[in-house]
Amino acid sequence: MSEQQANNPLHGVTLEQIVNSLVEHYGWDDLGIRIQIRCFNSDPSVKSSLKFLRRTPWARKKVERLYLDTQKD
Repeated sequence: MSEQQANNPLHGVTLEQIVNSLVEHYGWDDLGIRIQIRCFNSDPSVKSSLKFLRRTPWARKKVERLYLDTQKD
């Protein structure tokens, strides 16, 4: 199991850290443009975003992908 996690770039990074990093990097407005989901566009907050992303796997994958792309830069 640890060998699998060693290759996982998100290992040890919480969803809250990911959202906070993206908000810091892009801001809510630009983040809402890049990923078209209501929790980023309509009265955005970290708490509401986390609640939605934890229940919605497709949206979480988009957020994680954007985070990884942002970390490469």
